[in-house]
Amino acid sequence: MRQVVRLYSIALDLGRWRREFGGKARDAGPAADGQDDASFLDRPVVSVMPLLTASAKPQSAVAMSLVPSPDPDADRWAALAARDARADGTFVYAVRTTGVYCRPSCAARAARPENVSFHRTCAEAEAAGFRPCLRCRPDAPGLAERQAEAITRACRLIETAETAPTLAALAGAAGMSANHFHRVFKAATGVTPRAYAAAHRAAGLAARLPGAGSVTEALYEAGYGAASRFYAEGAPRLGMAPAVYRKGGAGLRIRFGIGACSLGAILVAATDRGICAILLGDAPEPLLQDLQDRFSGAEIIGGDPVFEDWMARVIGLVEAPGRGLNLPLDIRGTAFQQRVWEVLRRIPVGSTASYAEIARAIGLPAATRAVAQACGANAIAVAIPCHRVVRSDGALSGYRWGVARKRDLLQREAEG
Repeated sequence: MRQVVRLYSIALDLGRWRREFGGKARDAGPAADGQDDASFLDRPVVSVMPLLTASAKPQSAVAMSLVPSPDPDADRWAALAARDARADGTFVYAVRTTGVYCRPSCAARAARPENVSFHRTCAEAEAAGFRPCLRCRPDAPGLAERQAEAITRACRLIETAETAPTLAALAGAAGMSANHFHRVFKAATGVTPRAYAAAHRAAGLAARLPGAGSVTEALYEAGYGAASRFYAEGAPRLGMAPAVYRKGGAGLRIRFGIGACSLGAILVAATDRGICAILLGDAPEPLLQDLQDRFSGAEIIGGDPVFEDWMARVIGLVEAPGRGLNLPLDIRGTAFQQRVWEVLRRIPVGSTASYAEIARAIGLPAATRAVAQACGANAIAVAIPCHRVVRSDGALSGYRWGVARKRDLLQREAEG
């Protein structure tokens, strides 16, 4: 059926071409032929069919090779033939024989081209006397919009529920089957409903710990039914024990060193798990203050001879990013931030990626602004290479430690 639609579309284009350029293309014009458009359409069918069956060219390529003057509706015909959902909302098409109008992606049987008319809006189609199709409902929100609204409602249900809703409950509220809802939710948010609920609970716990009377109280207020549930899924997100987090890192030992590199002052700090901060600046004092603000209750230890080796290796990474850093990292951030940072670590040395490309890589193409915010929240410079993220036009954008340092780092990586 799609070949038939394409065939009629090409034939109609040939008919228009014949009427306009027939005198130049044939020895005898339309009057000499004594044939109308309908009889003319019978002849290209035989000559065009081999092109449709033997050639791998799409309709648009065939039409462009045969028609001197492009059809203003060619893109619409192509979208209609492909049932392209991306064209939904840009126009509707109406069928005279049925009196209805549809979305380009409507799964209804293809209509004969001579019975089809195009309209920019639903109101325009209805003004012409057509009614909306009951199958694709062109006058209602599109599928993507309906799914986005359903996922937004599901996220609000997760965030406001005292205990995490089951997959079946969320799917029922969204009007989908459990499997379909799971796929749509992950496509929209980049995580599963269970992972989203776990991240929300962990974030709620982190917000409640500083002001809670006890860790247990904060655990239950955040929605954990038992302490074991938190330690199974929430503790890694804090990066430390909840009691330590509650006290601003009290009891946590953080070794640090301050030195100088070609980019200015540098501070490197590490917990027992690995490097938790690589900070750059013009002077050492603000860097140390930043570290103390992050871990106000932690024991911050400087002048550790053993840590000097780590310090030297980090400075070596800054001077020659291509050599890499064979040291463990203690990465702390939200689930979204950690997903962004993981993608950043996969950008090869000497290459760059745009914020939009990073957003697409994590499955959230509309989250470019959130990606930029995650890059700005990165506290482990160079090792998590947020300096390799640029604007879509290739221009350098903001960098937590200054655009000049970003430019220098990229130049060093480009030079190898």
